[in-house]
This record gives sequence, C-alpha cells and structure tokens, in this order.
Amino acid sequence: MYVDILLGLQWGDEGKGKIVDYLAPKYDIIARFQGGPNAGHTLVIDGEKTVLHTIPSGIMQKGVVNVIGNGVVIDPVTLVKEITTLTAKGIDVKGNLLISKKAHFILPTHKVLDAASEAAKGKAKIGSTLRGISPTYMDKTGRNGLRVGDILNADFQEQYTKVKEKHLHLLKQYDFEFNVEAAEKEWMESIDIIRGFKLVDSEYYLNEALSNSKKILAEGAQGTMLDIDFGTYPYVTSSNTISSGACIGLGVAPTKIREVIGIAKAYCTRVGSGPFPTELDNEMGERIRQIGGEFGATTGRPRRTGWIDLVALKYATMLNGVTQIVITKADILNEFETIDFCTSYKVNGEQTTSIPFDIDRVTIEPVYETVPGWNQDLSPYKDFSSLPATVTNYLGLIEKHLGAPVSMLSTGPQREKLIVK
Repeated sequence: MYVDILLGLQWGDEGKGKIVDYLAPKYDIIARFQGGPNAGHTLVIDGEKTVLHTIPSGIMQKGVVNVIGNGVVIDPVTLVKEITTLTAKGIDVKGNLLISKKAHFILPTHKVLDAASEAAKGKAKIGSTLRGISPTYMDKTGRNGLRVGDILNADFQEQYTKVKEKHLHLLKQYDFEFNVEAAEKEWMESIDIIRGFKLVDSEYYLNEALSNSKKILAEGAQGTMLDIDFGTYPYVTSSNTISSGACIGLGVAPTKIREVIGIAKAYCTRVGSGPFPTELDNEMGERIRQIGGEFGATTGRPRRTGWIDLVALKYATMLNGVTQIVITKADILNEFETIDFCTSYKVNGEQTTSIPFDIDRVTIEPVYETVPGWNQDLSPYKDFSSLPATVTNYLGLIEKHLGAPVSMLSTGPQREKLIVK
C-alpha cells in the first residue's frame, strides 16, 4: 500500500523510539533502514525503560512485524543481547523479527579499527561511539563486507578470516594495543543464535507486502544533521539518515512513500564533537541537561544542549520533504519563564538563514527571538485545542518557520504522554 518514514530532524536523540512505539499499531511492518548500534531508541512502557539499539521500536507491539533492513549494520553481540532482554520480558522476538540477508555485520576488528582511528586523531577526534560503524560502512562501500546472508554459506569461516586479516594488516599502521580473542568468541556464539532467526531477502519481502496492501513505517536512526552528505561534515555518521535513505536502506521505490514524519526536541542536543550553533555552555545549558536527563542512551556521555535551531530544522524539513512534525520533550521546558528560538545565523557579520558549507570552520552567531514560556505542567492536557496560548504560540512559530504542521506534542517519556491532532 504505502511507506511512511519517521526520522530525526536534529542531531539524533529526538525521541523517535517513543513515537514509533505509539504509531506501530497503525502499521503492519516497522523497518529500520540505516545506522547500527550507535542508535539508542528509548521506550518507557508501564514505567519500565527499554533501550533498543538495532531492533525496530515496533517490537513492543503485538502482531507487528519488525524488519532490520539492508541499510543497517549489525553487531551480532548487541543484537543477541537485545533479543535476550526482550524475550525475558515476554516479547515474541523470534516470531516478529526479520533480518535482511543484505545487512552488513560489524566484526570485532571493526570496533578496534574505530577506536584506533579515533585515538590517532587526538584533539581532532570526531566523537565516535566506537561501535565500529564507520569501518563497517567503509568495508561495505569498498566491497569487502561480511553480510548476514553469508552465515548460511559453507565457507563462512573462511570469509570471516579474510576480512579479519585485512583489518589486522590495517591496524599495523596504528600504535594501539588490542586483543580480539574474547570478543571473537562471543561474536561467533552470537552468530550461531542469529542463524536461528528469519533471514530474508527484505527487498522482496517488503515490496510483496506493499503489493498486498500492507502499511510500512520506515524507522530512521541518528538525525538529519548527522547525514553523511548533508550533515555537519565531517562530524557526521556514516550513513544517509534522511528520507531518501529509506529507499536505499529498504529497497523500496520513492513512489511508495506517503508521509514523512519529522521528530524534533523542543530544544537541541548533540553528542560528541562538531558544530552546534545554539549550544549553551553555561548554567542554562546544564539546567536543560539535568531536567531532560540528557545523557546518551548508547554511550552514557553527557549531551551538549542548546535552544531550538529553526535554521537547521528548516534545512532538515527541506531535505526530507517533511509532511508533519512531532515536537518531543516539551515537558522539559515546563518551568522556563522564557524560551529562545534561533531564527537566523550571523556568519562573518552577515545574516543568513542557510547552513554554511564550511560550518565546521566558520564562527556562527545565532540570532534569537524570545517568547514567553508556559511555566506550567502540560501533562493534564489531552488535546491541542485546550493547550495554553503560550504553547500554541510556540508551536505556531515552529510551523510558520518550517512550513509544515505540528501533528503531535510529547509531554513526558511515557507512551500515554502524547497529544495528537
């Protein structure tokens, strides 16, 4: 029937997992299309927190099929740990999870290469999660990768050894100590478990589902401003995080796309190094971090915090063809008397509403507008029509600048704390 895409419009950590979990019952299939265990999608259901790094966020809903698409890179150990945790909670993972044969594996030596490369950069480090993501995508584009379907081959061990030896040769250029033997044992044990799951030609599976009038939600990871082509390069991830990446990462045609749902926090955060024009490296930033619990779901690192950046959000809305916007974590601003919006930048003394090509090299001064905060708890509100005028004014400014409607407002981490138009 159709594919809707849900993705982040900022630097990741926008709260995509909660929204996918809420929307999942409206779809037959939830499919991850890029990224890997550098993602951390947090769900809070009945007071219990679950963090998913690889498995799509629809897995918590009964009767919904979840697909790990060809564009995803998989760490077998991380995946098996997720499977074990979910199974212990009574989730039928084996019955509702399909894994693309064309998805690539992260090897133990990919992680070592990631760590060695990052260490060698010194102060110029990118801020990698050290999960082996970049080296895995490099092997994929270099046509040296190991794919999920390869574990069904009789010569899989030989294939693995060939890639591993290449990595060991590359590691000789670094002054970096490592030992992969223990990790390798756990990796191989995880591979044995994955062999027992449904490994599919996901592009055929998904297109057949579309032909049979099934509804698919494509789930993105990270965020638009981390896209390998259009993000704040070189401080980006190694995959295409924007909506067009869903077509490549799942094997579906652009003509099948219906809605593009963009997720943004009521403020901004970023993990790791790289440009962040509205960063608040002060008491206000720390206040947002502490109230918002802004620490990475994957790394545990403190997230950098700042006011909402409408220049970056407008750019992301354009790139993705966003048809509706979801604003999350509005509750974090409940006690703020005023809220700032970045509506333009000053670059070399000139005002602009565009993202500079050399954003990593120029000094950007954000230009703000200030509006009154709502200064109250939003959890009692159940619909948009009853929201305080300060909130509707805030949302109206976002819609005006981005040219797309706000369809949902999240007022807390719980599944039920969501106002929907």
